[in-house]
Amino acid sequence: MKTHRINFLLFLLALFFTGCGVYSFTGASIPPEANTISISYFPNNADIIEPTLSQDFTTALRDKFVSQTNLDLVPKNGDLRVSGEIREYKVTPVAITGDQTAALNRLTISVNVVYVNTFEEEKSFESGFSRYEDYESSEDLATVKTNLIAQINEMLVDDIFNKAVVNW
Repeated sequence: MKTHRINFLLFLLALFFTGCGVYSFTGASIPPEANTISISYFPNNADIIEPTLSQDFTTALRDKFVSQTNLDLVPKNGDLRVSGEIREYKVTPVAITGDQTAALNRLTISVNVVYVNTFEEEKSFESGFSRYEDYESSEDLATVKTNLIAQINEMLVDDIFNKAVVNW
């Protein structure tokens, strides 16, 4: 009797992991026939050009998909395709003190993304994503921007990954 229960539980586990798609522990749902992904370089078309932003963002996006899925990264024509551009990189004051000076500044990065799923066309999209981080106005942007950009890139990449393959 105990053996039957164990076999039944193993059968249920097998069904759970072999449903209608390929699942990962990150919650990614990818068509089972998809084996490759191509992620194009994201050019910086913002009014302000941060020299390393395009490369840093593109690398972070590629790293996320490669580390969180079983897809192979290919230069072009992947089963899943991600392309786009950096549309905005700007700093704005967000908290004004009584003497009309900024107490906080906000670094905002916005990207436009085109995602193509060649097996499930209805999951393809074109969408804008925007994230920001605030920093004290007493801090020089040149000294904090590397950390801020890394934090913003991580949030943007998570948003794009979730919309593309987690279907949130």
